Amino acid sequence: MHFKVILRILGILLMIFSITQLPPMAVSLYFNDGAVHAFAIAFFITLLTGFLIWIPVHQVRQDLRTRDGFLITVLFWSVLAAAGSLPLQLSESPHLSFTDAIFESLSGLTTTGATVMTGLDMLPESLLYYRQQLQWLGGMGIIVLAVAILPMLGIGGMQLYRAETPGPVKDSKLTPRITETAKALWYIYLSLTIACALGYWAAGMSLFDAIGHSFSTVAIGGFSTHDASIAYFNSPVIEAICVVFMIVSGVNFGLHFFAWRQKSLLHYFKDPEFKFYLTLLGVITLITFVALILNAVYEPLEGVRRAVFMVVSIATTTGFSTADFAHWPAMLPFMLFVAAFAGGCAGSTGGGMKVIRILLIIKQGHRELLRLIHPSAVIPVKLGRRPISDNVLEAVWGFFSVYLLVFVIMLIGLLATGLDQVTAWSAVGATLNNLGPGLGGVSLHYGDLNDTAKWILCLAMLLGRLEVFTFLVLLSPAFWRR
Repeated sequence: MHFKVILRILGILLMIFSITQLPPMAVSLYFNDGAVHAFAIAFFITLLTGFLIWIPVHQVRQDLRTRDGFLITVLFWSVLAAAGSLPLQLSESPHLSFTDAIFESLSGLTTTGATVMTGLDMLPESLLYYRQQLQWLGGMGIIVLAVAILPMLGIGGMQLYRAETPGPVKDSKLTPRITETAKALWYIYLSLTIACALGYWAAGMSLFDAIGHSFSTVAIGGFSTHDASIAYFNSPVIEAICVVFMIVSGVNFGLHFFAWRQKSLLHYFKDPEFKFYLTLLGVITLITFVALILNAVYEPLEGVRRAVFMVVSIATTTGFSTADFAHWPAMLPFMLFVAAFAGGCAGSTGGGMKVIRILLIIKQGHRELLRLIHPSAVIPVKLGRRPISDNVLEAVWGFFSVYLLVFVIMLIGLLATGLDQVTAWSAVGATLNNLGPGLGGVSLHYGDLNDTAKWILCLAMLLGRLEVFTFLVLLSPAFWRR
């Protein structure tokens, strides 16, 4: 383990992250909202901390190993959450406690969207902007951004990319060089953000709201500048734009890269994961619409509007709301919540277990049924025409098993803190899947939970963002052996 090079990278990344305090400082000065000192102090603390970590080891030159990549990924997200919480603790409004500030910061960076804050409409504009910016930075992973910069500083980045990238297959690169891969992802990400902001602005949002909501839409985050979320605007056009960009952001960014490079959309519809993703959204939307109409909750046109938006928002793990789905009739709240376990596609900004894993589990289940009928047959599992190796399938089942085991352990932990069953299991599911809103006592916000429960959920958000194994591998004794 190369601890010196890890410290050097951590120091550099903290100094880079300190720069992200400058835009909210500018927003605070523009609106004269009185919060500029919080960001100024946070900027200097983060910059100085990063510098003090970096200076003793700044001459160290070593290549990162895979183990180093896992450790620095977990360390950086943990340290980053602490650094990101500083303005929330230092500002006079809302002036969050240490626990609440860490929770809010980590929720933003992991694009979970679970909040402990209320009265958003009365908060300083710079704080509102800052929350949205946290989600935007976390959407594609600050480490993926950093690996486009670190090679210029003499630090290789493929190990970080492998540790950070979501999905069951982590070695596929869009371009031969990791730096070019990271840049390509961020160019696409930035382009989608600009397009989304322009769409919102043209549809009637203020420029401030348009930029803020584009940040959280493309990041699949769900933070809003208003307590009522997207329902505040009461605009079918804004909701339609939001739905389009939530769906697009939940797609594998590798497909967007090839669409840009080849100037063609055909490969989308040749991709099995993409087709299954759209099918899931379509089927769940249809069931939701029928249930809402049969229970006379909405008129047909209103039912279509609410069903489409809420299904896409929850299933992609965004977490925006235009209706209180937690109080919808029949099985709808539970069904929508379970849909978030699938989440977005691999290589997207969405959370959950990823659609491709669910698809592979279904395909393998179908193969096992066929094996009962034809015990001697050799039946490969295929995605499209490409057979999937047993190693990948075993990894998927391993991930699925550990994911559910972590869910159960954290659920028991929350129940031990005194929460009711609905609040406990939905809070764990909402944070582990990086969804945000839950059911029961966390359908609106998480501010009423006790501190112990919040720390458990912070761990759930981190595990969900790092897809469980990246964090759990650090707990293995074999990881620390030479």
